[in-house]
Parts: sequence; structure tokens; C-alpha cells
Amino acid sequence: MSEHIGIVACSAEGAALCYRTICSEGAQWFGPHGHPEISMHTPSLAEYVECLERNDWQGVCELMLASANKLASIGADFLICPDNTIHQALPLIASRSPLPWLHIAEVVAGEAAARGCRRVGLTGTRWLVDSDTYPEKLAERGIDYVRPSDAERDEINRIIMDELVNGVFTPEAVAAFQRVIGRMKQAGCDAVILGCTEIPLIISDANSPLPTFDSTRLLAKAALRRAAYA
Repeated sequence: MSEHIGIVACSAEGAALCYRTICSEGAQWFGPHGHPEISMHTPSLAEYVECLERNDWQGVCELMLASANKLASIGADFLICPDNTIHQALPLIASRSPLPWLHIAEVVAGEAAARGCRRVGLTGTRWLVDSDTYPEKLAERGIDYVRPSDAERDEINRIIMDELVNGVFTPEAVAAFQRVIGRMKQAGCDAVILGCTEIPLIISDANSPLPTFDSTRLLAKAALRRAAYA
């Protein structure tokens, strides 16, 4: 009997990619066309953005907990959140959460350690790259990291919030990410973390100057493993 996955969603594009990955790769564990039971709850993205823009992390917590409680009430066994940025609030809600969570940065840092990385680049929204969400998990495994410069953070944040979350994918955005990742390669990085669940929609191993850690798909695969081996 597999476990029921609850998805606490934030932005549509990243959540949809995570959901599709669980469904499409479920056959590896559950046979043809198989995947575990999945439920997802998504408040309006505007509610999250309003909280983020006023640095209201308690507000982010309440939105996440509302989703968690609704998912618990319909039978989910554990939770995932396919949004790196709002993971900053996860430690604040751990004691109040009705269900356990898989932590996206923990999953990615574990994969980086398994691949023998010593230094990785970090990309994502300004809120994410300014935070300790990834640095803490990487430090636990002795992995160094490089953040984008201030100008790079502004441009990446603009692309994510104005384009990617709205399903807009342009060659100019790809080129901008390639420039940032290229600088990280020059800074000695072994790989780059795609620390926004929408970035894998335009950047992958096929067009990145560095090997990538696709946080969205890695989280989905971790959820599948947990659901299958519960």
C-alpha cells in the first residue's frame, strides 16, 4: 500500500511540472500507468507574493498550514512543496504541521553530495538566494556554494516572477541564465542548483554551462520513493 502524496502548491508552472513528474515516472515503482494517490491544494499566488513583498513570513506560514490542513483532511500521508522560496517558512511551521514534509533543499543537497560535488551555484528568486535555505543544507554536507551577484539576482528574479511563473519562456531568458551559470563555472562550481521550480522549464543539462540539479524533478522523485517504500 503506497502513501498518499499531498502537494502544497504555490506557483502553477512549478507545481504542474512536479505533479506531471510524479505521474509520468510513477511507473518505475508502480508498473505501467501507475503512480501513488496525489492531492494538491493551491491558494492564489497573489496571496503568497503579497506576503513575500512585505517580508511577512508568518503570513506565508499561515498559507502553507492552510493547505497542509486541507490535504491532511482528505487523507494525505506526507507533504511536499514544489516551491523553493517559501521553504524559508518551513522550520517555522514544523511544530504545527499536521503531517511530515520532504524538504526540497535537503533532497537537492543530498543529491549534490551523492554526486561528489564540492561547490555548487545557486539560482532562484531573490528571496531564495538571499536566504539560508540552501546554504544550511549544503553546509551540513560540507558543500560550498556561490550565489548570484546583486545585479544577477535582480535579473533572475524579474525573469522568474514576470515571465516563468506566467508560462512565458524566451531565448533572452535562457541566455541570461546561461551567462550567470557560466560565471559560476568560472568561480569553480561543479554544478548549479535550479532553485526555483520554474527554472527547469528553460534550463537543463542540455543547454547549461554546468550540470544541473533540477529541484522540481528531484523532489518529485523523492516523493515517489517515499510513497512506494512506506
